Amino acid sequence: MNTPDVRWCVLIPCLNEEAAIGDVVRSVLALEVPVIVVDDGSDDRTPEIVGALPVTLLRHPQRSGKGEALRTGFREALRQGFDAVLTMDGDGQHLASDIPRILAAARRYPGHIVIGARLLEREQQPKGRRRANAVADWGISWACAQPVADTQSGQRWYPRAALDLVDLPAENFVFEAAILIAASREKGLGVVSVPIASRYQGEFRLSHFSPVRDVARITLYTIGQVIRHGDVVASYRRSRASRPVVFDTATT
Repeated sequence: MNTPDVRWCVLIPCLNEEAAIGDVVRSVLALEVPVIVVDDGSDDRTPEIVGALPVTLLRHPQRSGKGEALRTGFREALRQGFDAVLTMDGDGQHLASDIPRILAAARRYPGHIVIGARLLEREQQPKGRRRANAVADWGISWACAQPVADTQSGQRWYPRAALDLVDLPAENFVFEAAILIAASREKGLGVVSVPIASRYQGEFRLSHFSPVRDVARITLYTIGQVIRHGDVVASYRRSRASRPVVFDTATT
């Protein structure tokens, strides 16, 4: 498939995804894209299913959290010489069919992180999760000093400058927020969103994300970053001065 003129791969961190991981990986392989899967200490058939497929499989001997799984995958992608990584979750909520539109945005906006933002069919999203995501978007946009849509989506395009932030001291779901903030404030990267559907119906397993625990962790980290980068009022104004950049080939 067409690429944004860089070597890239798909990275899938997973934990106990035996119900969906096979179909997820095969759907990406159908696009003829290299795949790295990081298994974060699953105790179901996930490693067996992935191990039978033509991908790079890395395994943590015990659960270390999504942040460490992404960190392991970033390091492997850099070791293999990839210039960019497209991440997606292994539970089936992210579709390989959305990848071409994310690539189109990466071509249109080089030097940007591209987020597959759950802006479509939002009524499927549980109200508690929707409220938690809204709070996270507000705070992380402030820390980034730019508006960002769906800061909690795991389907993202990371260019090389973002991959170089692999050693950021942040764990679990905080790592994805840390990447957005550091990429914005330290690397000068922009963020653009591509609308994807909110998918919460069907056979998805219970989310590993806790709207209370993980939002609290992200909030504390984000507050610290807002203070650390200074210009608190100016950063807030920049985060609210415009709407998030949204790019969709269906409407452009």
